[in-house]
Amino acid sequence: MTSAQQSPAPTGVGIVVVSHSRPLARAAVELAEQMVPTSRPPMRIAAGLDENTLGTDATAVSAALEELSECSGVLVMVDLGSSILSAEMALELVDPELAAKVRVSPGPLVEGLVVAVVTASTGADLDSVADQTARALEPKIQQLAD
Repeated sequence: MTSAQQSPAPTGVGIVVVSHSRPLARAAVELAEQMVPTSRPPMRIAAGLDENTLGTDATAVSAALEELSECSGVLVMVDLGSSILSAEMALELVDPELAAKVRVSPGPLVEGLVVAVVTASTGADLDSVADQTARALEPKIQQLAD
């Protein structure tokens, strides 16, 4: 069980990480957690088909969403194409009230997750967290343009 699975009782904005690779998802979560040593938002990982098999599973994503159903909103971070499909399918599997307070982020997995965790830890609402996360590559783009 990763630290993302051991998050405190869900409050504020929760985050679900959907990746084809469980080790990749764990590493991204560990990096993001280091940016916020306390008062982290609740996070869940729905990644890989098992410990060693790449893939995504809509039922695992829907289970992670259900675990965060008490959050005021849930941001879903995804890595590649079919993770988006799994996240979208998961929204069809959960209660419509829960689905209504979920956003799938177009932000990059690593940079976006760091921004999402930092922003959510401030108590920001889902719209703010989603907006900041979607723009997570802007600092890198700006730095490389200089």
